[in-house]
Amino acid sequence: MRKLSVFNLVTLDGYFAGEDGDISWHNVDVEFQEYAQKNSNSGNMLLFGRKTYELMANYWPSPDALKNDSIVAQGMNSSSKIVFSRTLSKVGWNNTRLVKGDMLGEVRKLKQQSGQDMTILGSGSIVAQLTQAGLIDEYQILLNPVALGKGTTMFEGIKNRLALRLTESRTFGNGNVLLCYVPMV
Repeated sequence: MRKLSVFNLVTLDGYFAGEDGDISWHNVDVEFQEYAQKNSNSGNMLLFGRKTYELMANYWPSPDALKNDSIVAQGMNSSSKIVFSRTLSKVGWNNTRLVKGDMLGEVRKLKQQSGQDMTILGSGSIVAQLTQAGLIDEYQILLNPVALGKGTTMFEGIKNRLALRLTESRTFGNGNVLLCYVPMV
C-alpha cells in the first residue's frame, strides 16, 4: 500500500503561501538545497492542485531551473505527476496526468496500488480535502522563521480537529525546522 505525504514550507503564523501565492519568503540555503535534491529524486509520485501545478510546470522545465538547480529540476521533471483540476483541459508537463473527476476516489485507488509513495507539494485545497477524508499518512512541515500576517493555510476548511504525533524533527542552520507528523488514530 502506498503512503501519501504532504511536504510544505510554512510560516510561523501557519501560511504555506502569502498573498497572491507569494513564496518569496522561502528560507532556502545550501543545506536546504541538499535536502531538496535528495527528496526530489526519491521517485515518489507528485500530486498537485491546479495553482501549484501551474507554478511548478512553468518553472521546473525552464532553462533557469535547469541552470540554477539542475538536480532538483531533473527530479521534478522526471517524476510521475497527477494534477487535480476541474478547470484545466490539458497538461503539458511531461509525465503528468490530469484528473478532473473524483479526487478522493482516485487517491483511494492510488493508495491501494503498489508502487512508489506519493507526495503533495503546495496545493492547500487538495491537502484540506484529503486531510478531511483521512487519506494523508504524513505531514512534513518545514517551518520557516518568518510571519506574514496573511496568506493561505493548507488546512483551510477542515471541519474536524486534526491531532498529530511528532515522529521526526530536524533543525537547519538557517533557522528552518523540519517537523514530521502522523495523524493520531
